[in-house]
Amino acid sequence: METLIQTHKVLYTGKTHTTGGREHGVSKSSDGRLEIKLSTPGSNGVGTNPEQLFAAGWSACFEGAMGICARKMRITLPVDTAIDAEVDLCIEKGEYFLQARLNVSVPGLDREIAQELIDYAEQTCPYSKAIRNNVRVEFNLV
Repeated sequence: METLIQTHKVLYTGKTHTTGGREHGVSKSSDGRLEIKLSTPGSNGVGTNPEQLFAAGWSACFEGAMGICARKMRITLPVDTAIDAEVDLCIEKGEYFLQARLNVSVPGLDREIAQELIDYAEQTCPYSKAIRNNVRVEFNLV
């Protein structure tokens, strides 16, 4: 295993332990605050799946990045701001890949300002950075 050389300050490390994979797995966080059952996407299994988990984490982080931009602009992000994240698990020629859409609603905010918040978040959100140039993504102001 390669050791990461740190030239930066680590703010937080999320730690989980997963067994069983997608089909009948369980993931637990090291602090005990998260314990979820996993199941295959589209199945009748009792758990969630990695695509839903990614959508939830990414949309929460993205909205946080929008909030940072709003504070810099000295405006208030509406409390009913919402993001509907859609993460598709796809297959082509036997290869799996992801594609995604973030449908962002910022009620009561001028569309130009709302778009500026989305553009800022797309450039600064760690999830967006992590998948840039690797996952096809649409950002939609709805």
